[in-house]
Amino acid sequence: MSEPGSLLRSLSGRVAARNFHSHVINEIGVGVISGRFPIGTTLPNDAALIDEFGVSRTVLREALKTLEAKGLLEARPKVGTKVAKKSRWNLFDPQVLAWHLSAPPDEEFLRGLAETRQALEPIAAGHAAERRTADNLRLMHYWVRQMEMSLDQPLNFCLADFELHRIVADASHNPFMRALYGVIELSHAFAYQRAVAAPREGELTPFVRLHRDLVDAIERGKAPDAHAAMLGLIDFEADFAAAG
Repeated sequence: MSEPGSLLRSLSGRVAARNFHSHVINEIGVGVISGRFPIGTTLPNDAALIDEFGVSRTVLREALKTLEAKGLLEARPKVGTKVAKKSRWNLFDPQVLAWHLSAPPDEEFLRGLAETRQALEPIAAGHAAERRTADNLRLMHYWVRQMEMSLDQPLNFCLADFELHRIVADASHNPFMRALYGVIELSHAFAYQRAVAAPREGELTPFVRLHRDLVDAIERGKAPDAHAAMLGLIDFEADFAAAG
């Protein structure tokens, strides 16, 4: 399972070392999402995959079982392992979400990603204003300061931004909001990938003010203001990503 923040760290081009098992999962997962292994088709047989990835049959079978659990594959007796329909993919799984960053643009997927955040994150922010603890607020202020200190380091900046959003979700004290971590991280990856690759002076400054306004509304216990601030942030992030 990928750790929160690992997708954003990969924007720098530094990818964490993987063992054989996770390497096979990643390669086949990306292959499914990107269309290398089209929906409804049968994967190459075990011998071919073992030869391609240089792994044992045991490692391959365990990797395929993991991908079945994520909804990407389905094993059929006497037929083989087929690529499942999109409706079966677990799109709240952080790895399944992350693999979309390596795939060709999918307008329906991107629209759904944005709509999910717009529907749920502002609610989390509103609840955070009502339920936050002193420790939640301390961490929110910490991550805003980290953003301020990282204006000339886009990778560190986007990691701090993501961590702040995670704290807001936690501060809602709704355990189901933790399912949004992968959605939030992938959205940040799409938004910041150009800024990390080719930074422009001053372009990240508006994010600091918007996040400070969000934290201020949460600290004051103003749920409607926190809701509006989060929605405005999400819209600004989408415009930033579109501007490229």
